[in-house]
Parts: sequence; structure tokens; C-alpha cells
Amino acid sequence: MSRSAPQVDAFGGGGFRLSGDWRPGSVLILDDVARDWAVASAPGLTAASLSPVLQAGPAAAELLVLGMGTANALPPREIREAFLRAGIGLEYLDTPAAARLYNLLTSEGRRVAAALIAV
Repeated sequence: MSRSAPQVDAFGGGGFRLSGDWRPGSVLILDDVARDWAVASAPGLTAASLSPVLQAGPAAAELLVLGMGTANALPPREIREAFLRAGIGLEYLDTPAAARLYNLLTSEGRRVAAALIAV
């Protein structure tokens, strides 16, 4: 991986293995730092739950890869509009696909944030 971005090594069982370390629950990765994220399911998503990414702006993340859980779903309109206004791209997929895309984009050196709902 380029930079010091954590790699998603594995997922499942309610958490993630990031660069060799197990983290239970959902995770938000921004500025190459993984942190606990309180969102446990797609209905819990709000613009406020993604405010760290929105506040950091495009200088920190040109794109947010949003893992929606076991199945892909359209994020609420408020989230889509907030990211459009902030000038940050938004890609939403099921969590396994989002984890793979995040790994790929960070390996290319892209400024990517990830918000991954645990599966």
C-alpha cells in the first residue's frame, strides 16, 4: 500500500482485520487513520455520521467508499447531496466490495476515505 493507509485484510464476524489488527464493529478510515464508527446498519446512516469526512473536505479525501453492509443500498438523499456540495465523490457498495475497492484505490496512492459497516 502506498502512504501509510491501513489495508483491509479481512472482514466478517462483526469486524475487520486492518493491517493485521482485529477491530470489532464498523470502521471509518480518514487521513490513513482507522477509527471506530458507531453506524451498525444502513438505516443508521446520516450526514452527521459522516461529518468527519465532510469536514475534512476534498483535500483529505477525494472519494468516500461507503460499505453499506451485506447488501448494497442507496444512501439517503441527505448524504448524497452533502457529498455533492462538499465536492467529495461517493461510491457505495456492499461492504465486501467496498473493502476491495478501498484497498485498490489506496494502493494507487489515491486520497480515499472509507466508511465500512461491519458484516
